[in-house]
Amino acid sequence: MQQKLHIKVGDTVKVLTGESNSQEGKILSIDRKKMRAIVEGVNIIKKHSKPSAAEPQGGIVETEAGIHISNLMIVHNGVASRIGRKENKDGKLVRYSKKSGEEIK
Repeated sequence: MQQKLHIKVGDTVKVLTGESNSQEGKILSIDRKKMRAIVEGVNIIKKHSKPSAAEPQGGIVETEAGIHISNLMIVHNGVASRIGRKENKDGKLVRYSKKSGEEIK
């Protein structure tokens, strides 16, 4: 069974540690096996690519690398906050911001 995560694809997150510390971006993808997420515009690396049909020139390409999920915090209404889970009126489990108490869509 997969572990429940505090982040989802499309969430805006803030990086807590590392070279990209305090940068914000949107989550593009999540690798649940490695517990890593790719965040838009954060943790940029240079990757050497061979010439191919799609990229005839080849050369050095800048792409985003993964960041461990524990180093990310959700930004809700412009403020980074921890996440909790509670049942709403319909009996569904929803995420909420522990700082403001509001539900996160």
